[in-house]
Amino acid sequence: MSSFSHGFDPAALASYLLGAIPELAGNMRLQRIGGGQSNPTFFVSFDRGRELVLRKQPPGELLKSAHAIDREYRVQLALRTVGFPVPPALLFCSDRSVIGTPFYVMERLHGRVLSDYALDNVDAKDRRAYLFELAETLARLHAVDWAAIGLADYGRPGNFFDRQITRWTRQWHATKLHDTDDMNLLMEWLPSHIPSGDETTIAHGDYRLGNVMFHPTQPKIIAVLDWELSTLGHPLADAAYSCLPWNTDREVFEGLRGLDLAQGGLPTQSEYLAHYQRCSGREAVQPFHIVFSLFRFAAILEGISARVRGGNAAGEDAAEVGALSSRFARYAVDIVRAEG
Repeated sequence: MSSFSHGFDPAALASYLLGAIPELAGNMRLQRIGGGQSNPTFFVSFDRGRELVLRKQPPGELLKSAHAIDREYRVQLALRTVGFPVPPALLFCSDRSVIGTPFYVMERLHGRVLSDYALDNVDAKDRRAYLFELAETLARLHAVDWAAIGLADYGRPGNFFDRQITRWTRQWHATKLHDTDDMNLLMEWLPSHIPSGDETTIAHGDYRLGNVMFHPTQPKIIAVLDWELSTLGHPLADAAYSCLPWNTDREVFEGLRGLDLAQGGLPTQSEYLAHYQRCSGREAVQPFHIVFSLFRFAAILEGISARVRGGNAAGEDAAEVGALSSRFARYAVDIVRAEG
């Protein structure tokens, strides 16, 4: 096991894990999990012992506060204490000498990850149940007492949207290839249209269908995945982000625009958000929240494009994904103009 095709020496990882997790034994097998654009993720198994998932920072120079793998590990440990569905986190390693970056290991769960909101692989009569389960699980997350589970310092309570607009504006300027009229309009519009009222919950930050795992045969979420962008934040930011596919076309991350939702057994965006509202007891998501989420995602995609230019992007399709930044900015601008 001397291959460095994964960017590190698997033998060093095997030696470390065999010493850290007593029930593991024998030869190690390592498989890169495709599809992600952030922290490289691998299935890890041995001849004997539990199946594992490893997540690590990407190589190379990183933006400040990005890819905070230790935060992913911490929030999952905390949420397991109150029965929220996350994979069991087993260990965190900050020693860069093992595989070149910090990493953590969790237990592998077996279920279904259904990234396309059209749910073509699900019986049409069950599709609403799957998407409503997505909304219900988000409401469960937002009901967790974050201070009681040791996350009082996991972020700054209050003033979330003002701080986030500033953060993603700064990141946009740090990673952009060139200026765009759409992003300039959004960076001007958003700060002056923040709704009144404030609330703080645990915010996943990337809550969507592709980041949850369902039971193998039932519309029941057994694990919420990929906590890289989690923090203390406003719950309606998560809710709005989770419904972005209703605002995008099929060729843009398998959006739902243009589909006959009723014929496909799918809820409308309004029905999905109303279900979240009923389960959470919160106010309705407003156009601002959708615009903010589209703007934020445009900035994230531009960051992926910057990692492509820097040679340390995680996903094989990172160049194509990064190029979609302008599409999301345009979707947001269309809503702004519709709002007048």
